[in-house]
Amino acid sequence: MKREFLNLVTVVALTSTTVLMAGFANTDKLLASAKKEAGEMEPKALKVLIDKEEPVIVLDVRESEQRSEGEIYADESYAITRGNLEFVIGNKVKDKNALIVTYCRSGGRGALAAQQLRHLGYKNATNLKGGLKAWARSGYPVETGLGTVIITKEPEEE
Repeated sequence: MKREFLNLVTVVALTSTTVLMAGFANTDKLLASAKKEAGEMEPKALKVLIDKEEPVIVLDVRESEQRSEGEIYADESYAITRGNLEFVIGNKVKDKNALIVTYCRSGGRGALAAQQLRHLGYKNATNLKGGLKAWARSGYPVETGLGTVIITKEPEEE
């Protein structure tokens, strides 16, 4: 009886692990497809566009509570959660030819958002590669409620 119970527990554990790993594999496929379809822009390229005041819409798709981490400042930017994107974007951005760069914390939801914008007819929607994390790691400014923050690396002590 005890051995049968242990066998059952082992089978359940192995099955659960396999299902979880398959879920990650499916998510990875979705993200790879979204990134391929919508493309990704390097933080440096976005910074150049913003600095040159080129026409670009920067679209933050993070959840509202995540916005306290800061945001990327651009002349035209919007914060629309990924869950509300399809319902709100048409009222915010009328020009289907506008360059739209989506971002989230690390790039996943931004990629899915850019792909969905493409499906909605926005021909020049793309994602910020690596999201806000990559932007900040590149040394570019992040606007917060406390002002502009730039992450710098401390010199290592010998």
